[in-house]
Amino acid sequence: MNEASAALESSQILQVARSSNKVSDSFEEGGGLAVAGNFDMQDSRKVTMEMEISLVHEEIGGNSSSFPSSNSSNKIERQNFFRAGFVGKPPGGKHRKQYLPCPVEFAEAVDYFMEPDLVRNFTQFSLGYVNSEERPPKMNSSRSGFGGHQTMEQRENSFYASNQTLHCGFVKGPPGSPSTGFDLDDNDKAYMSKCIVVVSSCIFGSSDFLRRPASKNMSEFAKENVCFVMFVDDQTLEKISSEGNKPDGRGYVGLWKVVVVKNLPYSDMRRTGKVPKFLSHRLFPSSRYSIWVDSKLRLVVDPMHIIEHFLWRNKSEFAISKHYDHVPEGSFIIRAHTPMSNLFSCLWFNEVERFTSRDQLSFAYTYLKLRRSNPDKPFYLNMFEDCERRTLAKLFRHRVLQPPPTTGP
Repeated sequence: MNEASAALESSQILQVARSSNKVSDSFEEGGGLAVAGNFDMQDSRKVTMEMEISLVHEEIGGNSSSFPSSNSSNKIERQNFFRAGFVGKPPGGKHRKQYLPCPVEFAEAVDYFMEPDLVRNFTQFSLGYVNSEERPPKMNSSRSGFGGHQTMEQRENSFYASNQTLHCGFVKGPPGSPSTGFDLDDNDKAYMSKCIVVVSSCIFGSSDFLRRPASKNMSEFAKENVCFVMFVDDQTLEKISSEGNKPDGRGYVGLWKVVVVKNLPYSDMRRTGKVPKFLSHRLFPSSRYSIWVDSKLRLVVDPMHIIEHFLWRNKSEFAISKHYDHVPEGSFIIRAHTPMSNLFSCLWFNEVERFTSRDQLSFAYTYLKLRRSNPDKPFYLNMFEDCERRTLAKLFRHRVLQPPPTTGP
């Protein structure tokens, strides 16, 4: 498949061409998949997202019509919307919307690690990862080498759920070449290699405050057996330390084990943040489960309760919340590190790494293409309500970064 074919396929799956007339014919270097050329986010993102998420709901057996549109007048739809955690004026009202948590029936206690016998027989195959490669000729020198230089043919073949070796970040150059980024201390890597259940987050570029998980709500089992890892860069470490969150002698701030990342792979902090967000199975090679918590959230529920409820009880291998505006909400992700879940995470990262740092745009495309490339190999995705996510974690605003001082004329 060439660049033009990939772009055409993307527009067909996401129906971007029908959702907006502002999609340019010029694509980013390497092709334009989820975002093409001069894509007007403010005017067309919402329409595009609603079409994408409707397709995803159809694939997983959901009912996209249960989400009321902004001009909905159907009483039942509005009632369902209230039950999902919306309070205040219905969509289209003049007052600001408010969204509240809703009840989640957690197990009384999950002070064990014992996967239930009735968990689905998830799709099995073997995945390997490209660890190093030569730099292809005529490659744009401004592009990071961390994700490797996947050809369009390799990209197309990687969507098939079968034994394969694929690009999934952490690609090194030939011997003697400089690091491609996301360098970790050997002691931290040794610690991470032993983690079985992981809760992780990141702050790069001092973009947020450090928010500690609510220790009082965590079981002793979780405190002793779950790895809570916060990835930061040197700039962030200095900032949070100055704010009273200096790591102790073992590198901890509360439950967080603070891991400092050297040599960030991208100048865009949003794209750098996608490395720990999507690639937990690579960073924690022995882990069976992981929970991603965005830095704007403070975890307030025991992670074992979360895994039991959203994965084990629902017989799922990947769980992500629905956004209240009809799109996937990527701030809270719960994963079993199964082959299909790991493959999806790699594919999602590759789309974000190559095309756009806005992961909501690429989520639906990646999911739909994976499912349609493997019609006889199910991927058990659980999309739960936004109000449930608000029960799991308290939402805060990101840090407001001050602009650099300006000099006089």
